[in-house]
Amino acid sequence: MTNNQITVKSNIKAAVEKVWDCYTNPKHIVNWNFASPEWCCPTATNELKQGGRYMARMESKDGSMGFDFEAIYSEVVPLKKLCYTMGDDVNIGRKAIVIFEQIDHITEVKVSFDPEDENSIELQKNGWQAILDNFKGYVESLA
Repeated sequence: MTNNQITVKSNIKAAVEKVWDCYTNPKHIVNWNFASPEWCCPTATNELKQGGRYMARMESKDGSMGFDFEAIYSEVVPLKKLCYTMGDDVNIGRKAIVIFEQIDHITEVKVSFDPEDENSIELQKNGWQAILDNFKGYVESLA
């Protein structure tokens, strides 16, 4: 990972077990993995193990744009950490780490990732934060 990583985080009112399940289980991923209401995540797969593959289809609801977000896990520590390398066409080899930390009845989820070169740092940070905010809303709506 590089020194210029972008970090986003959210405090979620749920136990780490629930947060982990919603973050890693494809039946949940399709319900939150998009940055705005105009987008959706119609499919997701997740092999939650070292060397396992993650894939989520992200597309606009009108069908005019879309892409597959793919990654390979380099480390999976259940309920604590996910490390992966993104495999998009623009920047092969970007790294990310997701940390889950339960403090009382709150679980902090912190995502740090290598930026890509096509979009501004601000746009990338805002986009990833919007997805994490959507995730928080989804998890808390299940309580």
